[in-house]
Amino acid sequence: MKDKKSLRRDIALVGVIFLIGAAVAAAVLLLSKPGGSVEIRRNGQVQTVLPLEKDTRLVLKDESGSNTLVIENGQAWIEQADCPDGLCMKTGKISRTGQSIICLPHRLSVEIVGETSPSDVDVIVK
Repeated sequence: MKDKKSLRRDIALVGVIFLIGAAVAAAVLLLSKPGGSVEIRRNGQVQTVLPLEKDTRLVLKDESGSNTLVIENGQAWIEQADCPDGLCMKTGKISRTGQSIICLPHRLSVEIVGETSPSDVDVIVK
């Protein structure tokens, strides 16, 4: 059995790890920007880009299967998919730049992209 001093150190360590995790999660949420549009790719090629502020329901269908994408209230999610695992539906709603939903069986990706402003540009090449 551990002595009390060792137990206190273990509890303190768990507390510190929890606080660090909470700080990282808060930083990610606070620093990520709201998205401007939804980029839909199939086989790595951009199929279409839709505005995130316009409510849309779109069936994405090809020979590998179909997915129903819903954009509503500034969020996007896969409502229905006929893939075997359904992981794309379990991803949930996305709305921040960089978030994505992937459906590997259908070779489909849905990613939130931001609006590029002059301050977002790193380099301009002429």
